[in-house]
Amino acid sequence: MTTLRTMTGLAVASVTLVGCIDMEDDTPSGPDRPAELALFGTGYPNPGDPCLRAGESAFTATYLDDAADLVACPPGTDPGLFAYTTGGREVARLDGWIVFSIPRR
Repeated sequence: MTTLRTMTGLAVASVTLVGCIDMEDDTPSGPDRPAELALFGTGYPNPGDPCLRAGESAFTATYLDDAADLVACPPGTDPGLFAYTTGGREVARLDGWIVFSIPRR
């Protein structure tokens, strides 16, 4: 009887843990992302952070630099704090998103 209870307990625990696994991609969720920013990645500067790298698009083309990362942060981000902690500078805004150029060198 004890073995049956143990196995039942393990089965229930397994089902509970499987229900906690996030099957979505690792991209942080948040406010609607403007397609013009071509956002990608799992967060900037660390995975799970709300800011994302911005790729090449008609909107971002003038801000791209081979010596810097182009990063966009969602509405509600403190631009002064983000610029201070990353060494970046604000270069644009779009639909509440703030775009930063962050030097790599």
